[in-house]
Amino acid sequence: MKQYLDLCQRITNEGSWVNNERTGKRCLTVINADLTYDVAKNEFPLITTRKSFWKSAIAEFIGYIRGYDNAADFRKLGTSTWDANANHNTEWLSNPHRKGTDDCGFIYGKVARNFPKPDGGSIDLLAQIVDHLSKGMDNRGEIFTFYHPGAFHMACLRPCMYSHHFSLLDNTLYLNSTQRSCDVPLGLNFNMVQVYFFLAIMAQITGNKAGQAYHKIVNAHIYEDQLDLMRDVQLKRDPFPSPQLIINPDIKSLKDLETWVTLDDFDVEGYQHHEPIKYPFAV
Repeated sequence: MKQYLDLCQRITNEGSWVNNERTGKRCLTVINADLTYDVAKNEFPLITTRKSFWKSAIAEFIGYIRGYDNAADFRKLGTSTWDANANHNTEWLSNPHRKGTDDCGFIYGKVARNFPKPDGGSIDLLAQIVDHLSKGMDNRGEIFTFYHPGAFHMACLRPCMYSHHFSLLDNTLYLNSTQRSCDVPLGLNFNMVQVYFFLAIMAQITGNKAGQAYHKIVNAHIYEDQLDLMRDVQLKRDPFPSPQLIINPDIKSLKDLETWVTLDDFDVEGYQHHEPIKYPFAV
């Protein structure tokens, strides 16, 4: 929580105004932020200065793991986070690659689990990483990436948190996640949960101990219509201690995550929080 609040305060105190072309809104912006989450100690980085909907964040990432490209599939898992970008993004609605209602295009996990090869075919990046880590291997290139500039025109949204690099050292698994752009009041809450969850679940299914997750944000911003709520409400609240994430120990493989896992397989203990804050969302 201290890392999160320090970043929010830094943006409000030191940020510069930037006009964002995609959303048509101004953002108060800083460059470069680094956060660390201690998965080994089960210090779940869930925001406590407002109620945070952690289940939706985990559901979204399970959708990435499964390679989903349709908002309806994400909704079945328990999150509506892709509804707006799939169905209310004006530029995407007129895109010839859009297949119809709820189609998101070639996004996130769809890219990473079918990463195109220049000589034809594709690579399932996640299956390859799980196989290596399960065997105790680390080639210093265990990278699960959603970023494919040649496919941006085929998706409703470019990936924001686009790269997850796993490292195995002395049977302990670490994660470095990189995010090009972050809506701090709304998106960062989700992204913190997802980085932590990804390391925790990957350690579990590969039979390794979890270490720390390192989260790099390149462009961290607060939209103009979010600023008053952040400065005058959320930053004036005192945080509570970090809760713990409980994962069903029966989840033992990538296939489990792809087939039968639901949100019922996750729980949070000791979550104290303030009232929700309804921040505006920029499509």
